[in-house]
Amino acid sequence: MRGKLITLEGIDGSGKSTVAGKLQENPAIKAFEPVFTREPTKGTLTGDAVEKAIQSDTDQLAELFLFTADHAEHLAKIVKPALEKGKIVISDRYSDSRYAYQGITLKTHLENPLEWVKNLHRDWTIVPDLTFLFDIRPEVSIQRCGKRGEQSKFEKIEFLRKVREIFLRLAREEPERFIIIDASRSPEYIEKEVTEKILEFLSRN
Repeated sequence: MRGKLITLEGIDGSGKSTVAGKLQENPAIKAFEPVFTREPTKGTLTGDAVEKAIQSDTDQLAELFLFTADHAEHLAKIVKPALEKGKIVISDRYSDSRYAYQGITLKTHLENPLEWVKNLHRDWTIVPDLTFLFDIRPEVSIQRCGKRGEQSKFEKIEFLRKVREIFLRLAREEPERFIIIDASRSPEYIEKEVTEKILEFLSRN
């Protein structure tokens, strides 16, 4: 039986990575022996290339293809093998991040970048079974990122506002897949809600 792919999405500073870390220690989730992963992948050739591109002045289209290459490697080496073994896979960021972020960064390159990027993935990616969208106002996310000392070109408020709009649009287009989480609350409260939703989802599938 094929496993289930659960993804955590949201703008920078939404707290999804913090909750992903908490889920790894959550006894109710650990009982399923899930595979926890992330994009960009960590410690891989493609993932390292993406991280370098993010911190540099890489052309946006070139950056997209680096992200896409990393996604392909992620699918081949981690996601597909785990799903084929019937495992639960929980990924901190996945293809929806590409649609949302590159849907904005490529506006100077393409007429309809969101659809173009989605079409680029259409015939080979694996669509998640369940996606949590950690929704938060960019003003709050910027404050959080500032406290971490991680301000970057991806954390500018106007940019994040547009990215957030695309995330919410994606959620409206696939309401059966997305669960929108109010990410302005404490990580503990959010972890509790996400855990309940995951357990509810797995009990039905």
